Amino acid sequence: MDYKDTLLMPKTAFPMRGNLPNKEPLWQEKWEKENLYQKVQEKNAGRPTYILHDGPPYANGELHMGHAMNKTIKDIIVRYKSMAGFRSPYVPGWDTHGLPIEQALTKKGVKRKEMSVAEFRKLCEEYAYKQIDLQRTGFKRLGVNGDWENPYITLKPEYEAEQIKVFGEMAKKGYIYKGKKPVYWSPSSESALAEAEIEYHDKKSASIYVAFDVKDGKGVIDNDTKIVIWTTTPWTIPANMAITVNPNLDYAVVETAGQKYLVAAALVDSLKETLDWDDGKVIQTVRGSDLDRVVAKHPFYDRDSLVINGEHATADAGTGAVHTAPGHGEDDFIVGQKYGLNVLAPIDEKGVFTDEAPGFEGLFYDEANKVATEKLKEVGALLKLDFITHSYPHDWRTKKPVIFRATPQWFASINKFRGELMDAVQKVNWTPVWGETRLYNMVRDRGDWVISRQRAWGVPLPIFYAENGDAIITDETIQHVSDLFREHGSNIWFEKEAKDLLPEGFTHPSSPNGEFTKEQDIMDVWFDSGSSHQAVLEARPELSRPADLYMEGSDQYRGWFNSSLTTAVAMTGEAPYRNVLSHGFALDGEGRKMSKSLGNTILPGKVINQLGADIVRLWVASVDYQADVRISDDILKQVSEVYRKIRNTMRFLLGNVNDFHPEKDQVAFEELREVDQYVLVKLNHLVKAVLNSYEKFEFSTIYHQINNFCTVLLSQFYMDFAKDVVYIEAADSLSRRSMQTVFYESVVTLTKLLAPILPHTTEEVWANLKGEETTSIHLEDMPELRDLQVKAGLEEKWDEFMKVRDGVQKALEEARNEKMIGKSMLAKVTLYVDETGKALFDSLEGDFAQLFIVSDFELVEGLAKAPETALEIPHVAVQISVAEGEVCERCRVVKKDVGTDKHHPTLCARCADIVTKNYE
Repeated sequence: MDYKDTLLMPKTAFPMRGNLPNKEPLWQEKWEKENLYQKVQEKNAGRPTYILHDGPPYANGELHMGHAMNKTIKDIIVRYKSMAGFRSPYVPGWDTHGLPIEQALTKKGVKRKEMSVAEFRKLCEEYAYKQIDLQRTGFKRLGVNGDWENPYITLKPEYEAEQIKVFGEMAKKGYIYKGKKPVYWSPSSESALAEAEIEYHDKKSASIYVAFDVKDGKGVIDNDTKIVIWTTTPWTIPANMAITVNPNLDYAVVETAGQKYLVAAALVDSLKETLDWDDGKVIQTVRGSDLDRVVAKHPFYDRDSLVINGEHATADAGTGAVHTAPGHGEDDFIVGQKYGLNVLAPIDEKGVFTDEAPGFEGLFYDEANKVATEKLKEVGALLKLDFITHSYPHDWRTKKPVIFRATPQWFASINKFRGELMDAVQKVNWTPVWGETRLYNMVRDRGDWVISRQRAWGVPLPIFYAENGDAIITDETIQHVSDLFREHGSNIWFEKEAKDLLPEGFTHPSSPNGEFTKEQDIMDVWFDSGSSHQAVLEARPELSRPADLYMEGSDQYRGWFNSSLTTAVAMTGEAPYRNVLSHGFALDGEGRKMSKSLGNTILPGKVINQLGADIVRLWVASVDYQADVRISDDILKQVSEVYRKIRNTMRFLLGNVNDFHPEKDQVAFEELREVDQYVLVKLNHLVKAVLNSYEKFEFSTIYHQINNFCTVLLSQFYMDFAKDVVYIEAADSLSRRSMQTVFYESVVTLTKLLAPILPHTTEEVWANLKGEETTSIHLEDMPELRDLQVKAGLEEKWDEFMKVRDGVQKALEEARNEKMIGKSMLAKVTLYVDETGKALFDSLEGDFAQLFIVSDFELVEGLAKAPETALEIPHVAVQISVAEGEVCERCRVVKKDVGTDKHHPTLCARCADIVTKNYE
């Protein structure tokens, strides 16, 4: 007889190699064909809802690792909730309007000026849809399960129609107004920008100190005094209207070289050094409040520069006296309004000076720095010219500097409901917790929101003008425009005249001749995406407002989280979300931002083609994504190794339950051996810990919990000694069926717990698992915590055993290194124990030689009896020796009873008995 044929070796079609790049698309085809997304929704019909509202990625360019991380986190959450007793639909979305698409077409050679706005917009729409298809393919390949055939897209007519309603509701409440005030203006984009579209980079700027002659000191200071200001924007000097001083600061008149200069008293010493006032002495001190309405002269124009009071003038830097140009600064504008100053901004949309600034006409603002400085030098007003490098606002798309420029714009007032916004922020649950403080401070400090843009590709501001210039925004016009957009899309605004866009027979007292015009500006794209709570959550029957979760990158505190909050609170009085979760950015292995110029970009598509989507997803689960995370080839190799261990664990478990039928072979918990019960107790703990981690969105904890369970408890211990049971014992023996019961429970539980993270691999495991009738793991629910009837002290004493086992493993390793033994099966373990150690082993049930994976075991009372060579651990000393006897041909254990059965002379007594009873 060939004894190999009597061994019950593992059998499974689940391969060792994942071959994920080739297999994953096949699973995805199957899911699509069987409409798995819809089946999940049907399975969960009637359950409580959990709505994760997708923040829309911008429809331009191939997917980067940030996209992959973002969508994977969302998919893990939605898949988990769908398996945890919730109906959790996922409607993906795209942001499709705005400058990048206009620029992309320009780069492709589209000549916008040679076509109508409507024609250009149609090209933008076609481009956006191509980008959506490209990105959708990438997201689906990542394994993201959602309503991909019916996403929300901000350019769709039904979306635009709801956005118009949001605008109309805000206008109705008095939150929308038109005003001329300085806003961030991008000459490179030729448009106003919102705060969310600004980023800061270092810029080299001129740093100048300028003396303004006093024209009328009002008896407070002498008329021959000069007031000194400091600025890094010499080009704004032509727009100067005033000098601001702080009413609560002291100002000193310093006399030097026969000239008097006024500066903040606290800055005299530093300015003496900066401006070379070696012989300077303070001859007068005056309070800032007393300087109010002193009159100075503009350095090179024949006009006054009024001295005014403002809290933003400080003694932190400069001179304490602030050059004030209401057309080019927010603080300047605000203080200028109090004093009725002219809001002069002599710069056009391209950043070029107009004829309102004589001597500067036609100059680009940056070039005007030099001209302004030379003019100041000519008239003797320039005290010092230097250059500094400082952080300066830039257009986040063109990466070029922006300016403050006063232009007529449409605004959403934040001031009118700032308190409601701040209250709403505090009612939301934020993860990480600092998100609350961050958004709260942003809302507290932000100015009014400029919502108009001087571009073509976007949703038009639905505003008409009467013959006298009055703006017309009524319930009737808003509803009519909304209906038009729903039926035709917003392009109709640019295809028809104003009278054809108004309700039939519309009249207005300010247009006696029935003549109307329409607004040409479009809305800020943040107004588009910020309206999704109305256009998606409220408009779609399967969704609801507020959403349970908004989850995006940490840059969205100033973006989507912010604009969504603003429009929702303005419209409904409440935040559009109950919970907000944010993630950091994906960096390279050295912690640097990825960029093409550095050549350190890792594209998810490339990683998926090489390693598989489940490796990308496992990497996402492995990192603390709430901070910035790193990814590199080495990091992906480490993740792949963990995946391999998990996969091999699954393969071993599957292979060893191939003849196990749970309905008839499963052993009740109380009938299991202690060690089997111990593993199921640990499995139950794992379920509790993992479910808790899912609830807290702590996926890296899950990664470590499951990896540790598979590697340490299963692979290094339970599955290792199990071979001497499941391969060797008779098929239906209690010990074998007991271990198979644990194997089966483990593979089912692990597969369910891992399904949200590794959807393809777990689906493959499920397909290879006999006894489970569900067609997909993704139609299952999460495992429930079991109420196990565990004997008192069982877990604790086996935990102690595992510590002893670690010591035994160490002693065996030392014996191997000393060439005493080869495989551990050639060894005998002798344990010398004190009273505590003896009590432990007396309380344990089990074959200790089998548990230690050695051939012989002996327990000796008395630590003092241990030889000097024994390895000492608490309460135990471990001695390794060579086991006596012969190697059994079947089980490979060294036994003294090999050959005692004359029919099977090469077998031990145990194997001879099994063979005789089952194979003869």
